[in-house]
Amino acid sequence: MRYAQGGGLTAERRLLRERIRYEAGERFGRGERTAVIAKCLRVSERSVERWRRAWREGGMTALASAGPPKLPKVSDEQFAVLEKELARGPAVHA
Repeated sequence: MRYAQGGGLTAERRLLRERIRYEAGERFGRGERTAVIAKCLRVSERSVERWRRAWREGGMTALASAGPPKLPKVSDEQFAVLEKELARGPAVHA
């Protein structure tokens, strides 16, 4: 899925995903199986396996969100100019 401004998840969605990873971490501590965790949290088993590996190596702090993957490459001002030019259409730009 593509996001405007090269984004990724919104801050709210990142927080939700972080909560899901923390829930998985609590379940790891209780010794629950990967398949059970994946089904309960409605995520793939592969994600749970990746989170379990991170949890084993770094504990609950390893499950924290790392924040947005990158900052936008286009400033708000540049994006406004781009929108104007796109609105003019392809014929204007040959």
